[in-house]
Amino acid sequence: MTVSASDLQAFYQNQRTSAGTAIEPTEQEIQQGFANGKNPDPLPKLFQPLKIRESVFKNRVWVSPMCMYSSEDGFSNDFHLTHYSQFAMRGAGLVMFEATGVLPEGRISPNCLGIWKDEHVANLSKTVKNIHQYGAVAGIQLSHSGRKGSSIPLALSKIRDSQRSTIEEGAWPDKVYGPSAIPFDDAHYKPSEMTLEQIDAVQNAFVDAALRADKAGFDVIELHGAHGYLLCQFLSPLSNQRTDNYGGSFENRTRMLIETVRRVRAVWPVEKPLFVRVSSTEWVEGGWDIDDSVALAKVLVNEGVDLVDCSSGGNNSRQKIAVGPGYQVPFAARIKQEVPDLLTGAVGLITRGDQANEILENGQADVVFIAREFLRNTSLVLSSAHKLGVNIKWPNQYERAHLKTKYKF
Repeated sequence: MTVSASDLQAFYQNQRTSAGTAIEPTEQEIQQGFANGKNPDPLPKLFQPLKIRESVFKNRVWVSPMCMYSSEDGFSNDFHLTHYSQFAMRGAGLVMFEATGVLPEGRISPNCLGIWKDEHVANLSKTVKNIHQYGAVAGIQLSHSGRKGSSIPLALSKIRDSQRSTIEEGAWPDKVYGPSAIPFDDAHYKPSEMTLEQIDAVQNAFVDAALRADKAGFDVIELHGAHGYLLCQFLSPLSNQRTDNYGGSFENRTRMLIETVRRVRAVWPVEKPLFVRVSSTEWVEGGWDIDDSVALAKVLVNEGVDLVDCSSGGNNSRQKIAVGPGYQVPFAARIKQEVPDLLTGAVGLITRGDQANEILENGQADVVFIAREFLRNTSLVLSSAHKLGVNIKWPNQYERAHLKTKYKF
């Protein structure tokens, strides 16, 4: 039988079933040791597909947004193409791009990704198309750094005491702003308090960024309301001490985020999901806590938010975090229990497939976002399926490495 060039293209690139999708093993696969028998019924939840609006996620093992500090003037490049495509190629259900600045001064560092001008769209689109080619959903986290902006990349923080980038490195100390003129700590620039005009301009920037994200082909937007960046700064009474309609009461402190959500949802296509990442607690007495996050979630679900990504911390240098495996899972569970119409994502020291699946089976979250472990093991989806006894599609190119339940030579 002759195989045409177009058939080979379909086999290697446009694979009919994409990697990471649970499929029943054939008799040949069972005989050859790739599976002990049919897949479990029901499938472990980690490998059950999930539909949100019109986006279908083939599994619930998702790549969490992680800063890469590898851009110049906000542009994505060959690094991002390679970095994000590797997760899609190896079966991740969702690949979420890193915190992407909606304004130049909204970046965390001068090296962070951006989406504040139309010229950014083409390079982003190239990577999105590659992710889609491998059957994954492409997401982007839209962000503004606020008072934590003009910082240095993570690797430099190991060798420098100050977190401030320099003018020579592209810093913008005169454009660092936040809800109040309160610095994160002495190692960061002191922000100016935002005017009402600046608040409106930032919200407009999120809207413009959402429109560009749609043009680039992204399927999901996540608004970054966590880790002490601008939208998070407005939520906390410790970082927001304004006396106008954007400070003081819970309603006022959540106004910036809710207005931004409302304006983005209005332009983001109705068929595409909208997520929000929150710091469920500040881990500081008198700060934002899980009760506040539950109350916020009840508002967000009515504003068209589909999922809350439940992280924590990052807004106060005095935080005391009780770190351990799955330490943030109870936050996702609490919100899921009290706001049943809203999906939740669990994140934080989730490092194994069986651990991730247990979270879902226990009803503590609907999906898991995994960060560092994906950097250590880009084939995490494939190895997790093997350990859970689920036969999933491997990339055709990597079939030789397909894990077996038993080996015969």
